[in-house]
Amino acid sequence: MTQHSFVRFIFTTCTFLCSIAVTATESNTETQYLQGKEKSVVCMTCHGVDGISTIDTYPNLQGQKQAYFVAALKAYKLRQRNDGLAILMHAQADVLSEQDMLDIAYYFNRVKSKSTNDNN
Repeated sequence: MTQHSFVRFIFTTCTFLCSIAVTATESNTETQYLQGKEKSVVCMTCHGVDGISTIDTYPNLQGQKQAYFVAALKAYKLRQRNDGLAILMHAQADVLSEQDMLDIAYYFNRVKSKSTNDNN
């Protein structure tokens, strides 16, 4: 094998391996998005289907930073947040695992509202 052939082989192999990694990552992110959407159904009652609440006293979740979102859920679970309607969130957070929190945070971070123009 010549040096040129060897370099070409290495380049082709690296390209192939990178494409596998990208495909796996895209699959993982899609899976996490779908799992987050499924796990967040109860959240949608107060915070809206796409994370935009129609109730003034409930915050919007759409676009929320994931680390903040998870930290907030953990704080509710640990009873470190007690203001306002926190008592409602205590019960919700109690049943969530860390992975549930990560998946839900991932979903709300990425979900987008459907434009009214989509119906035209």
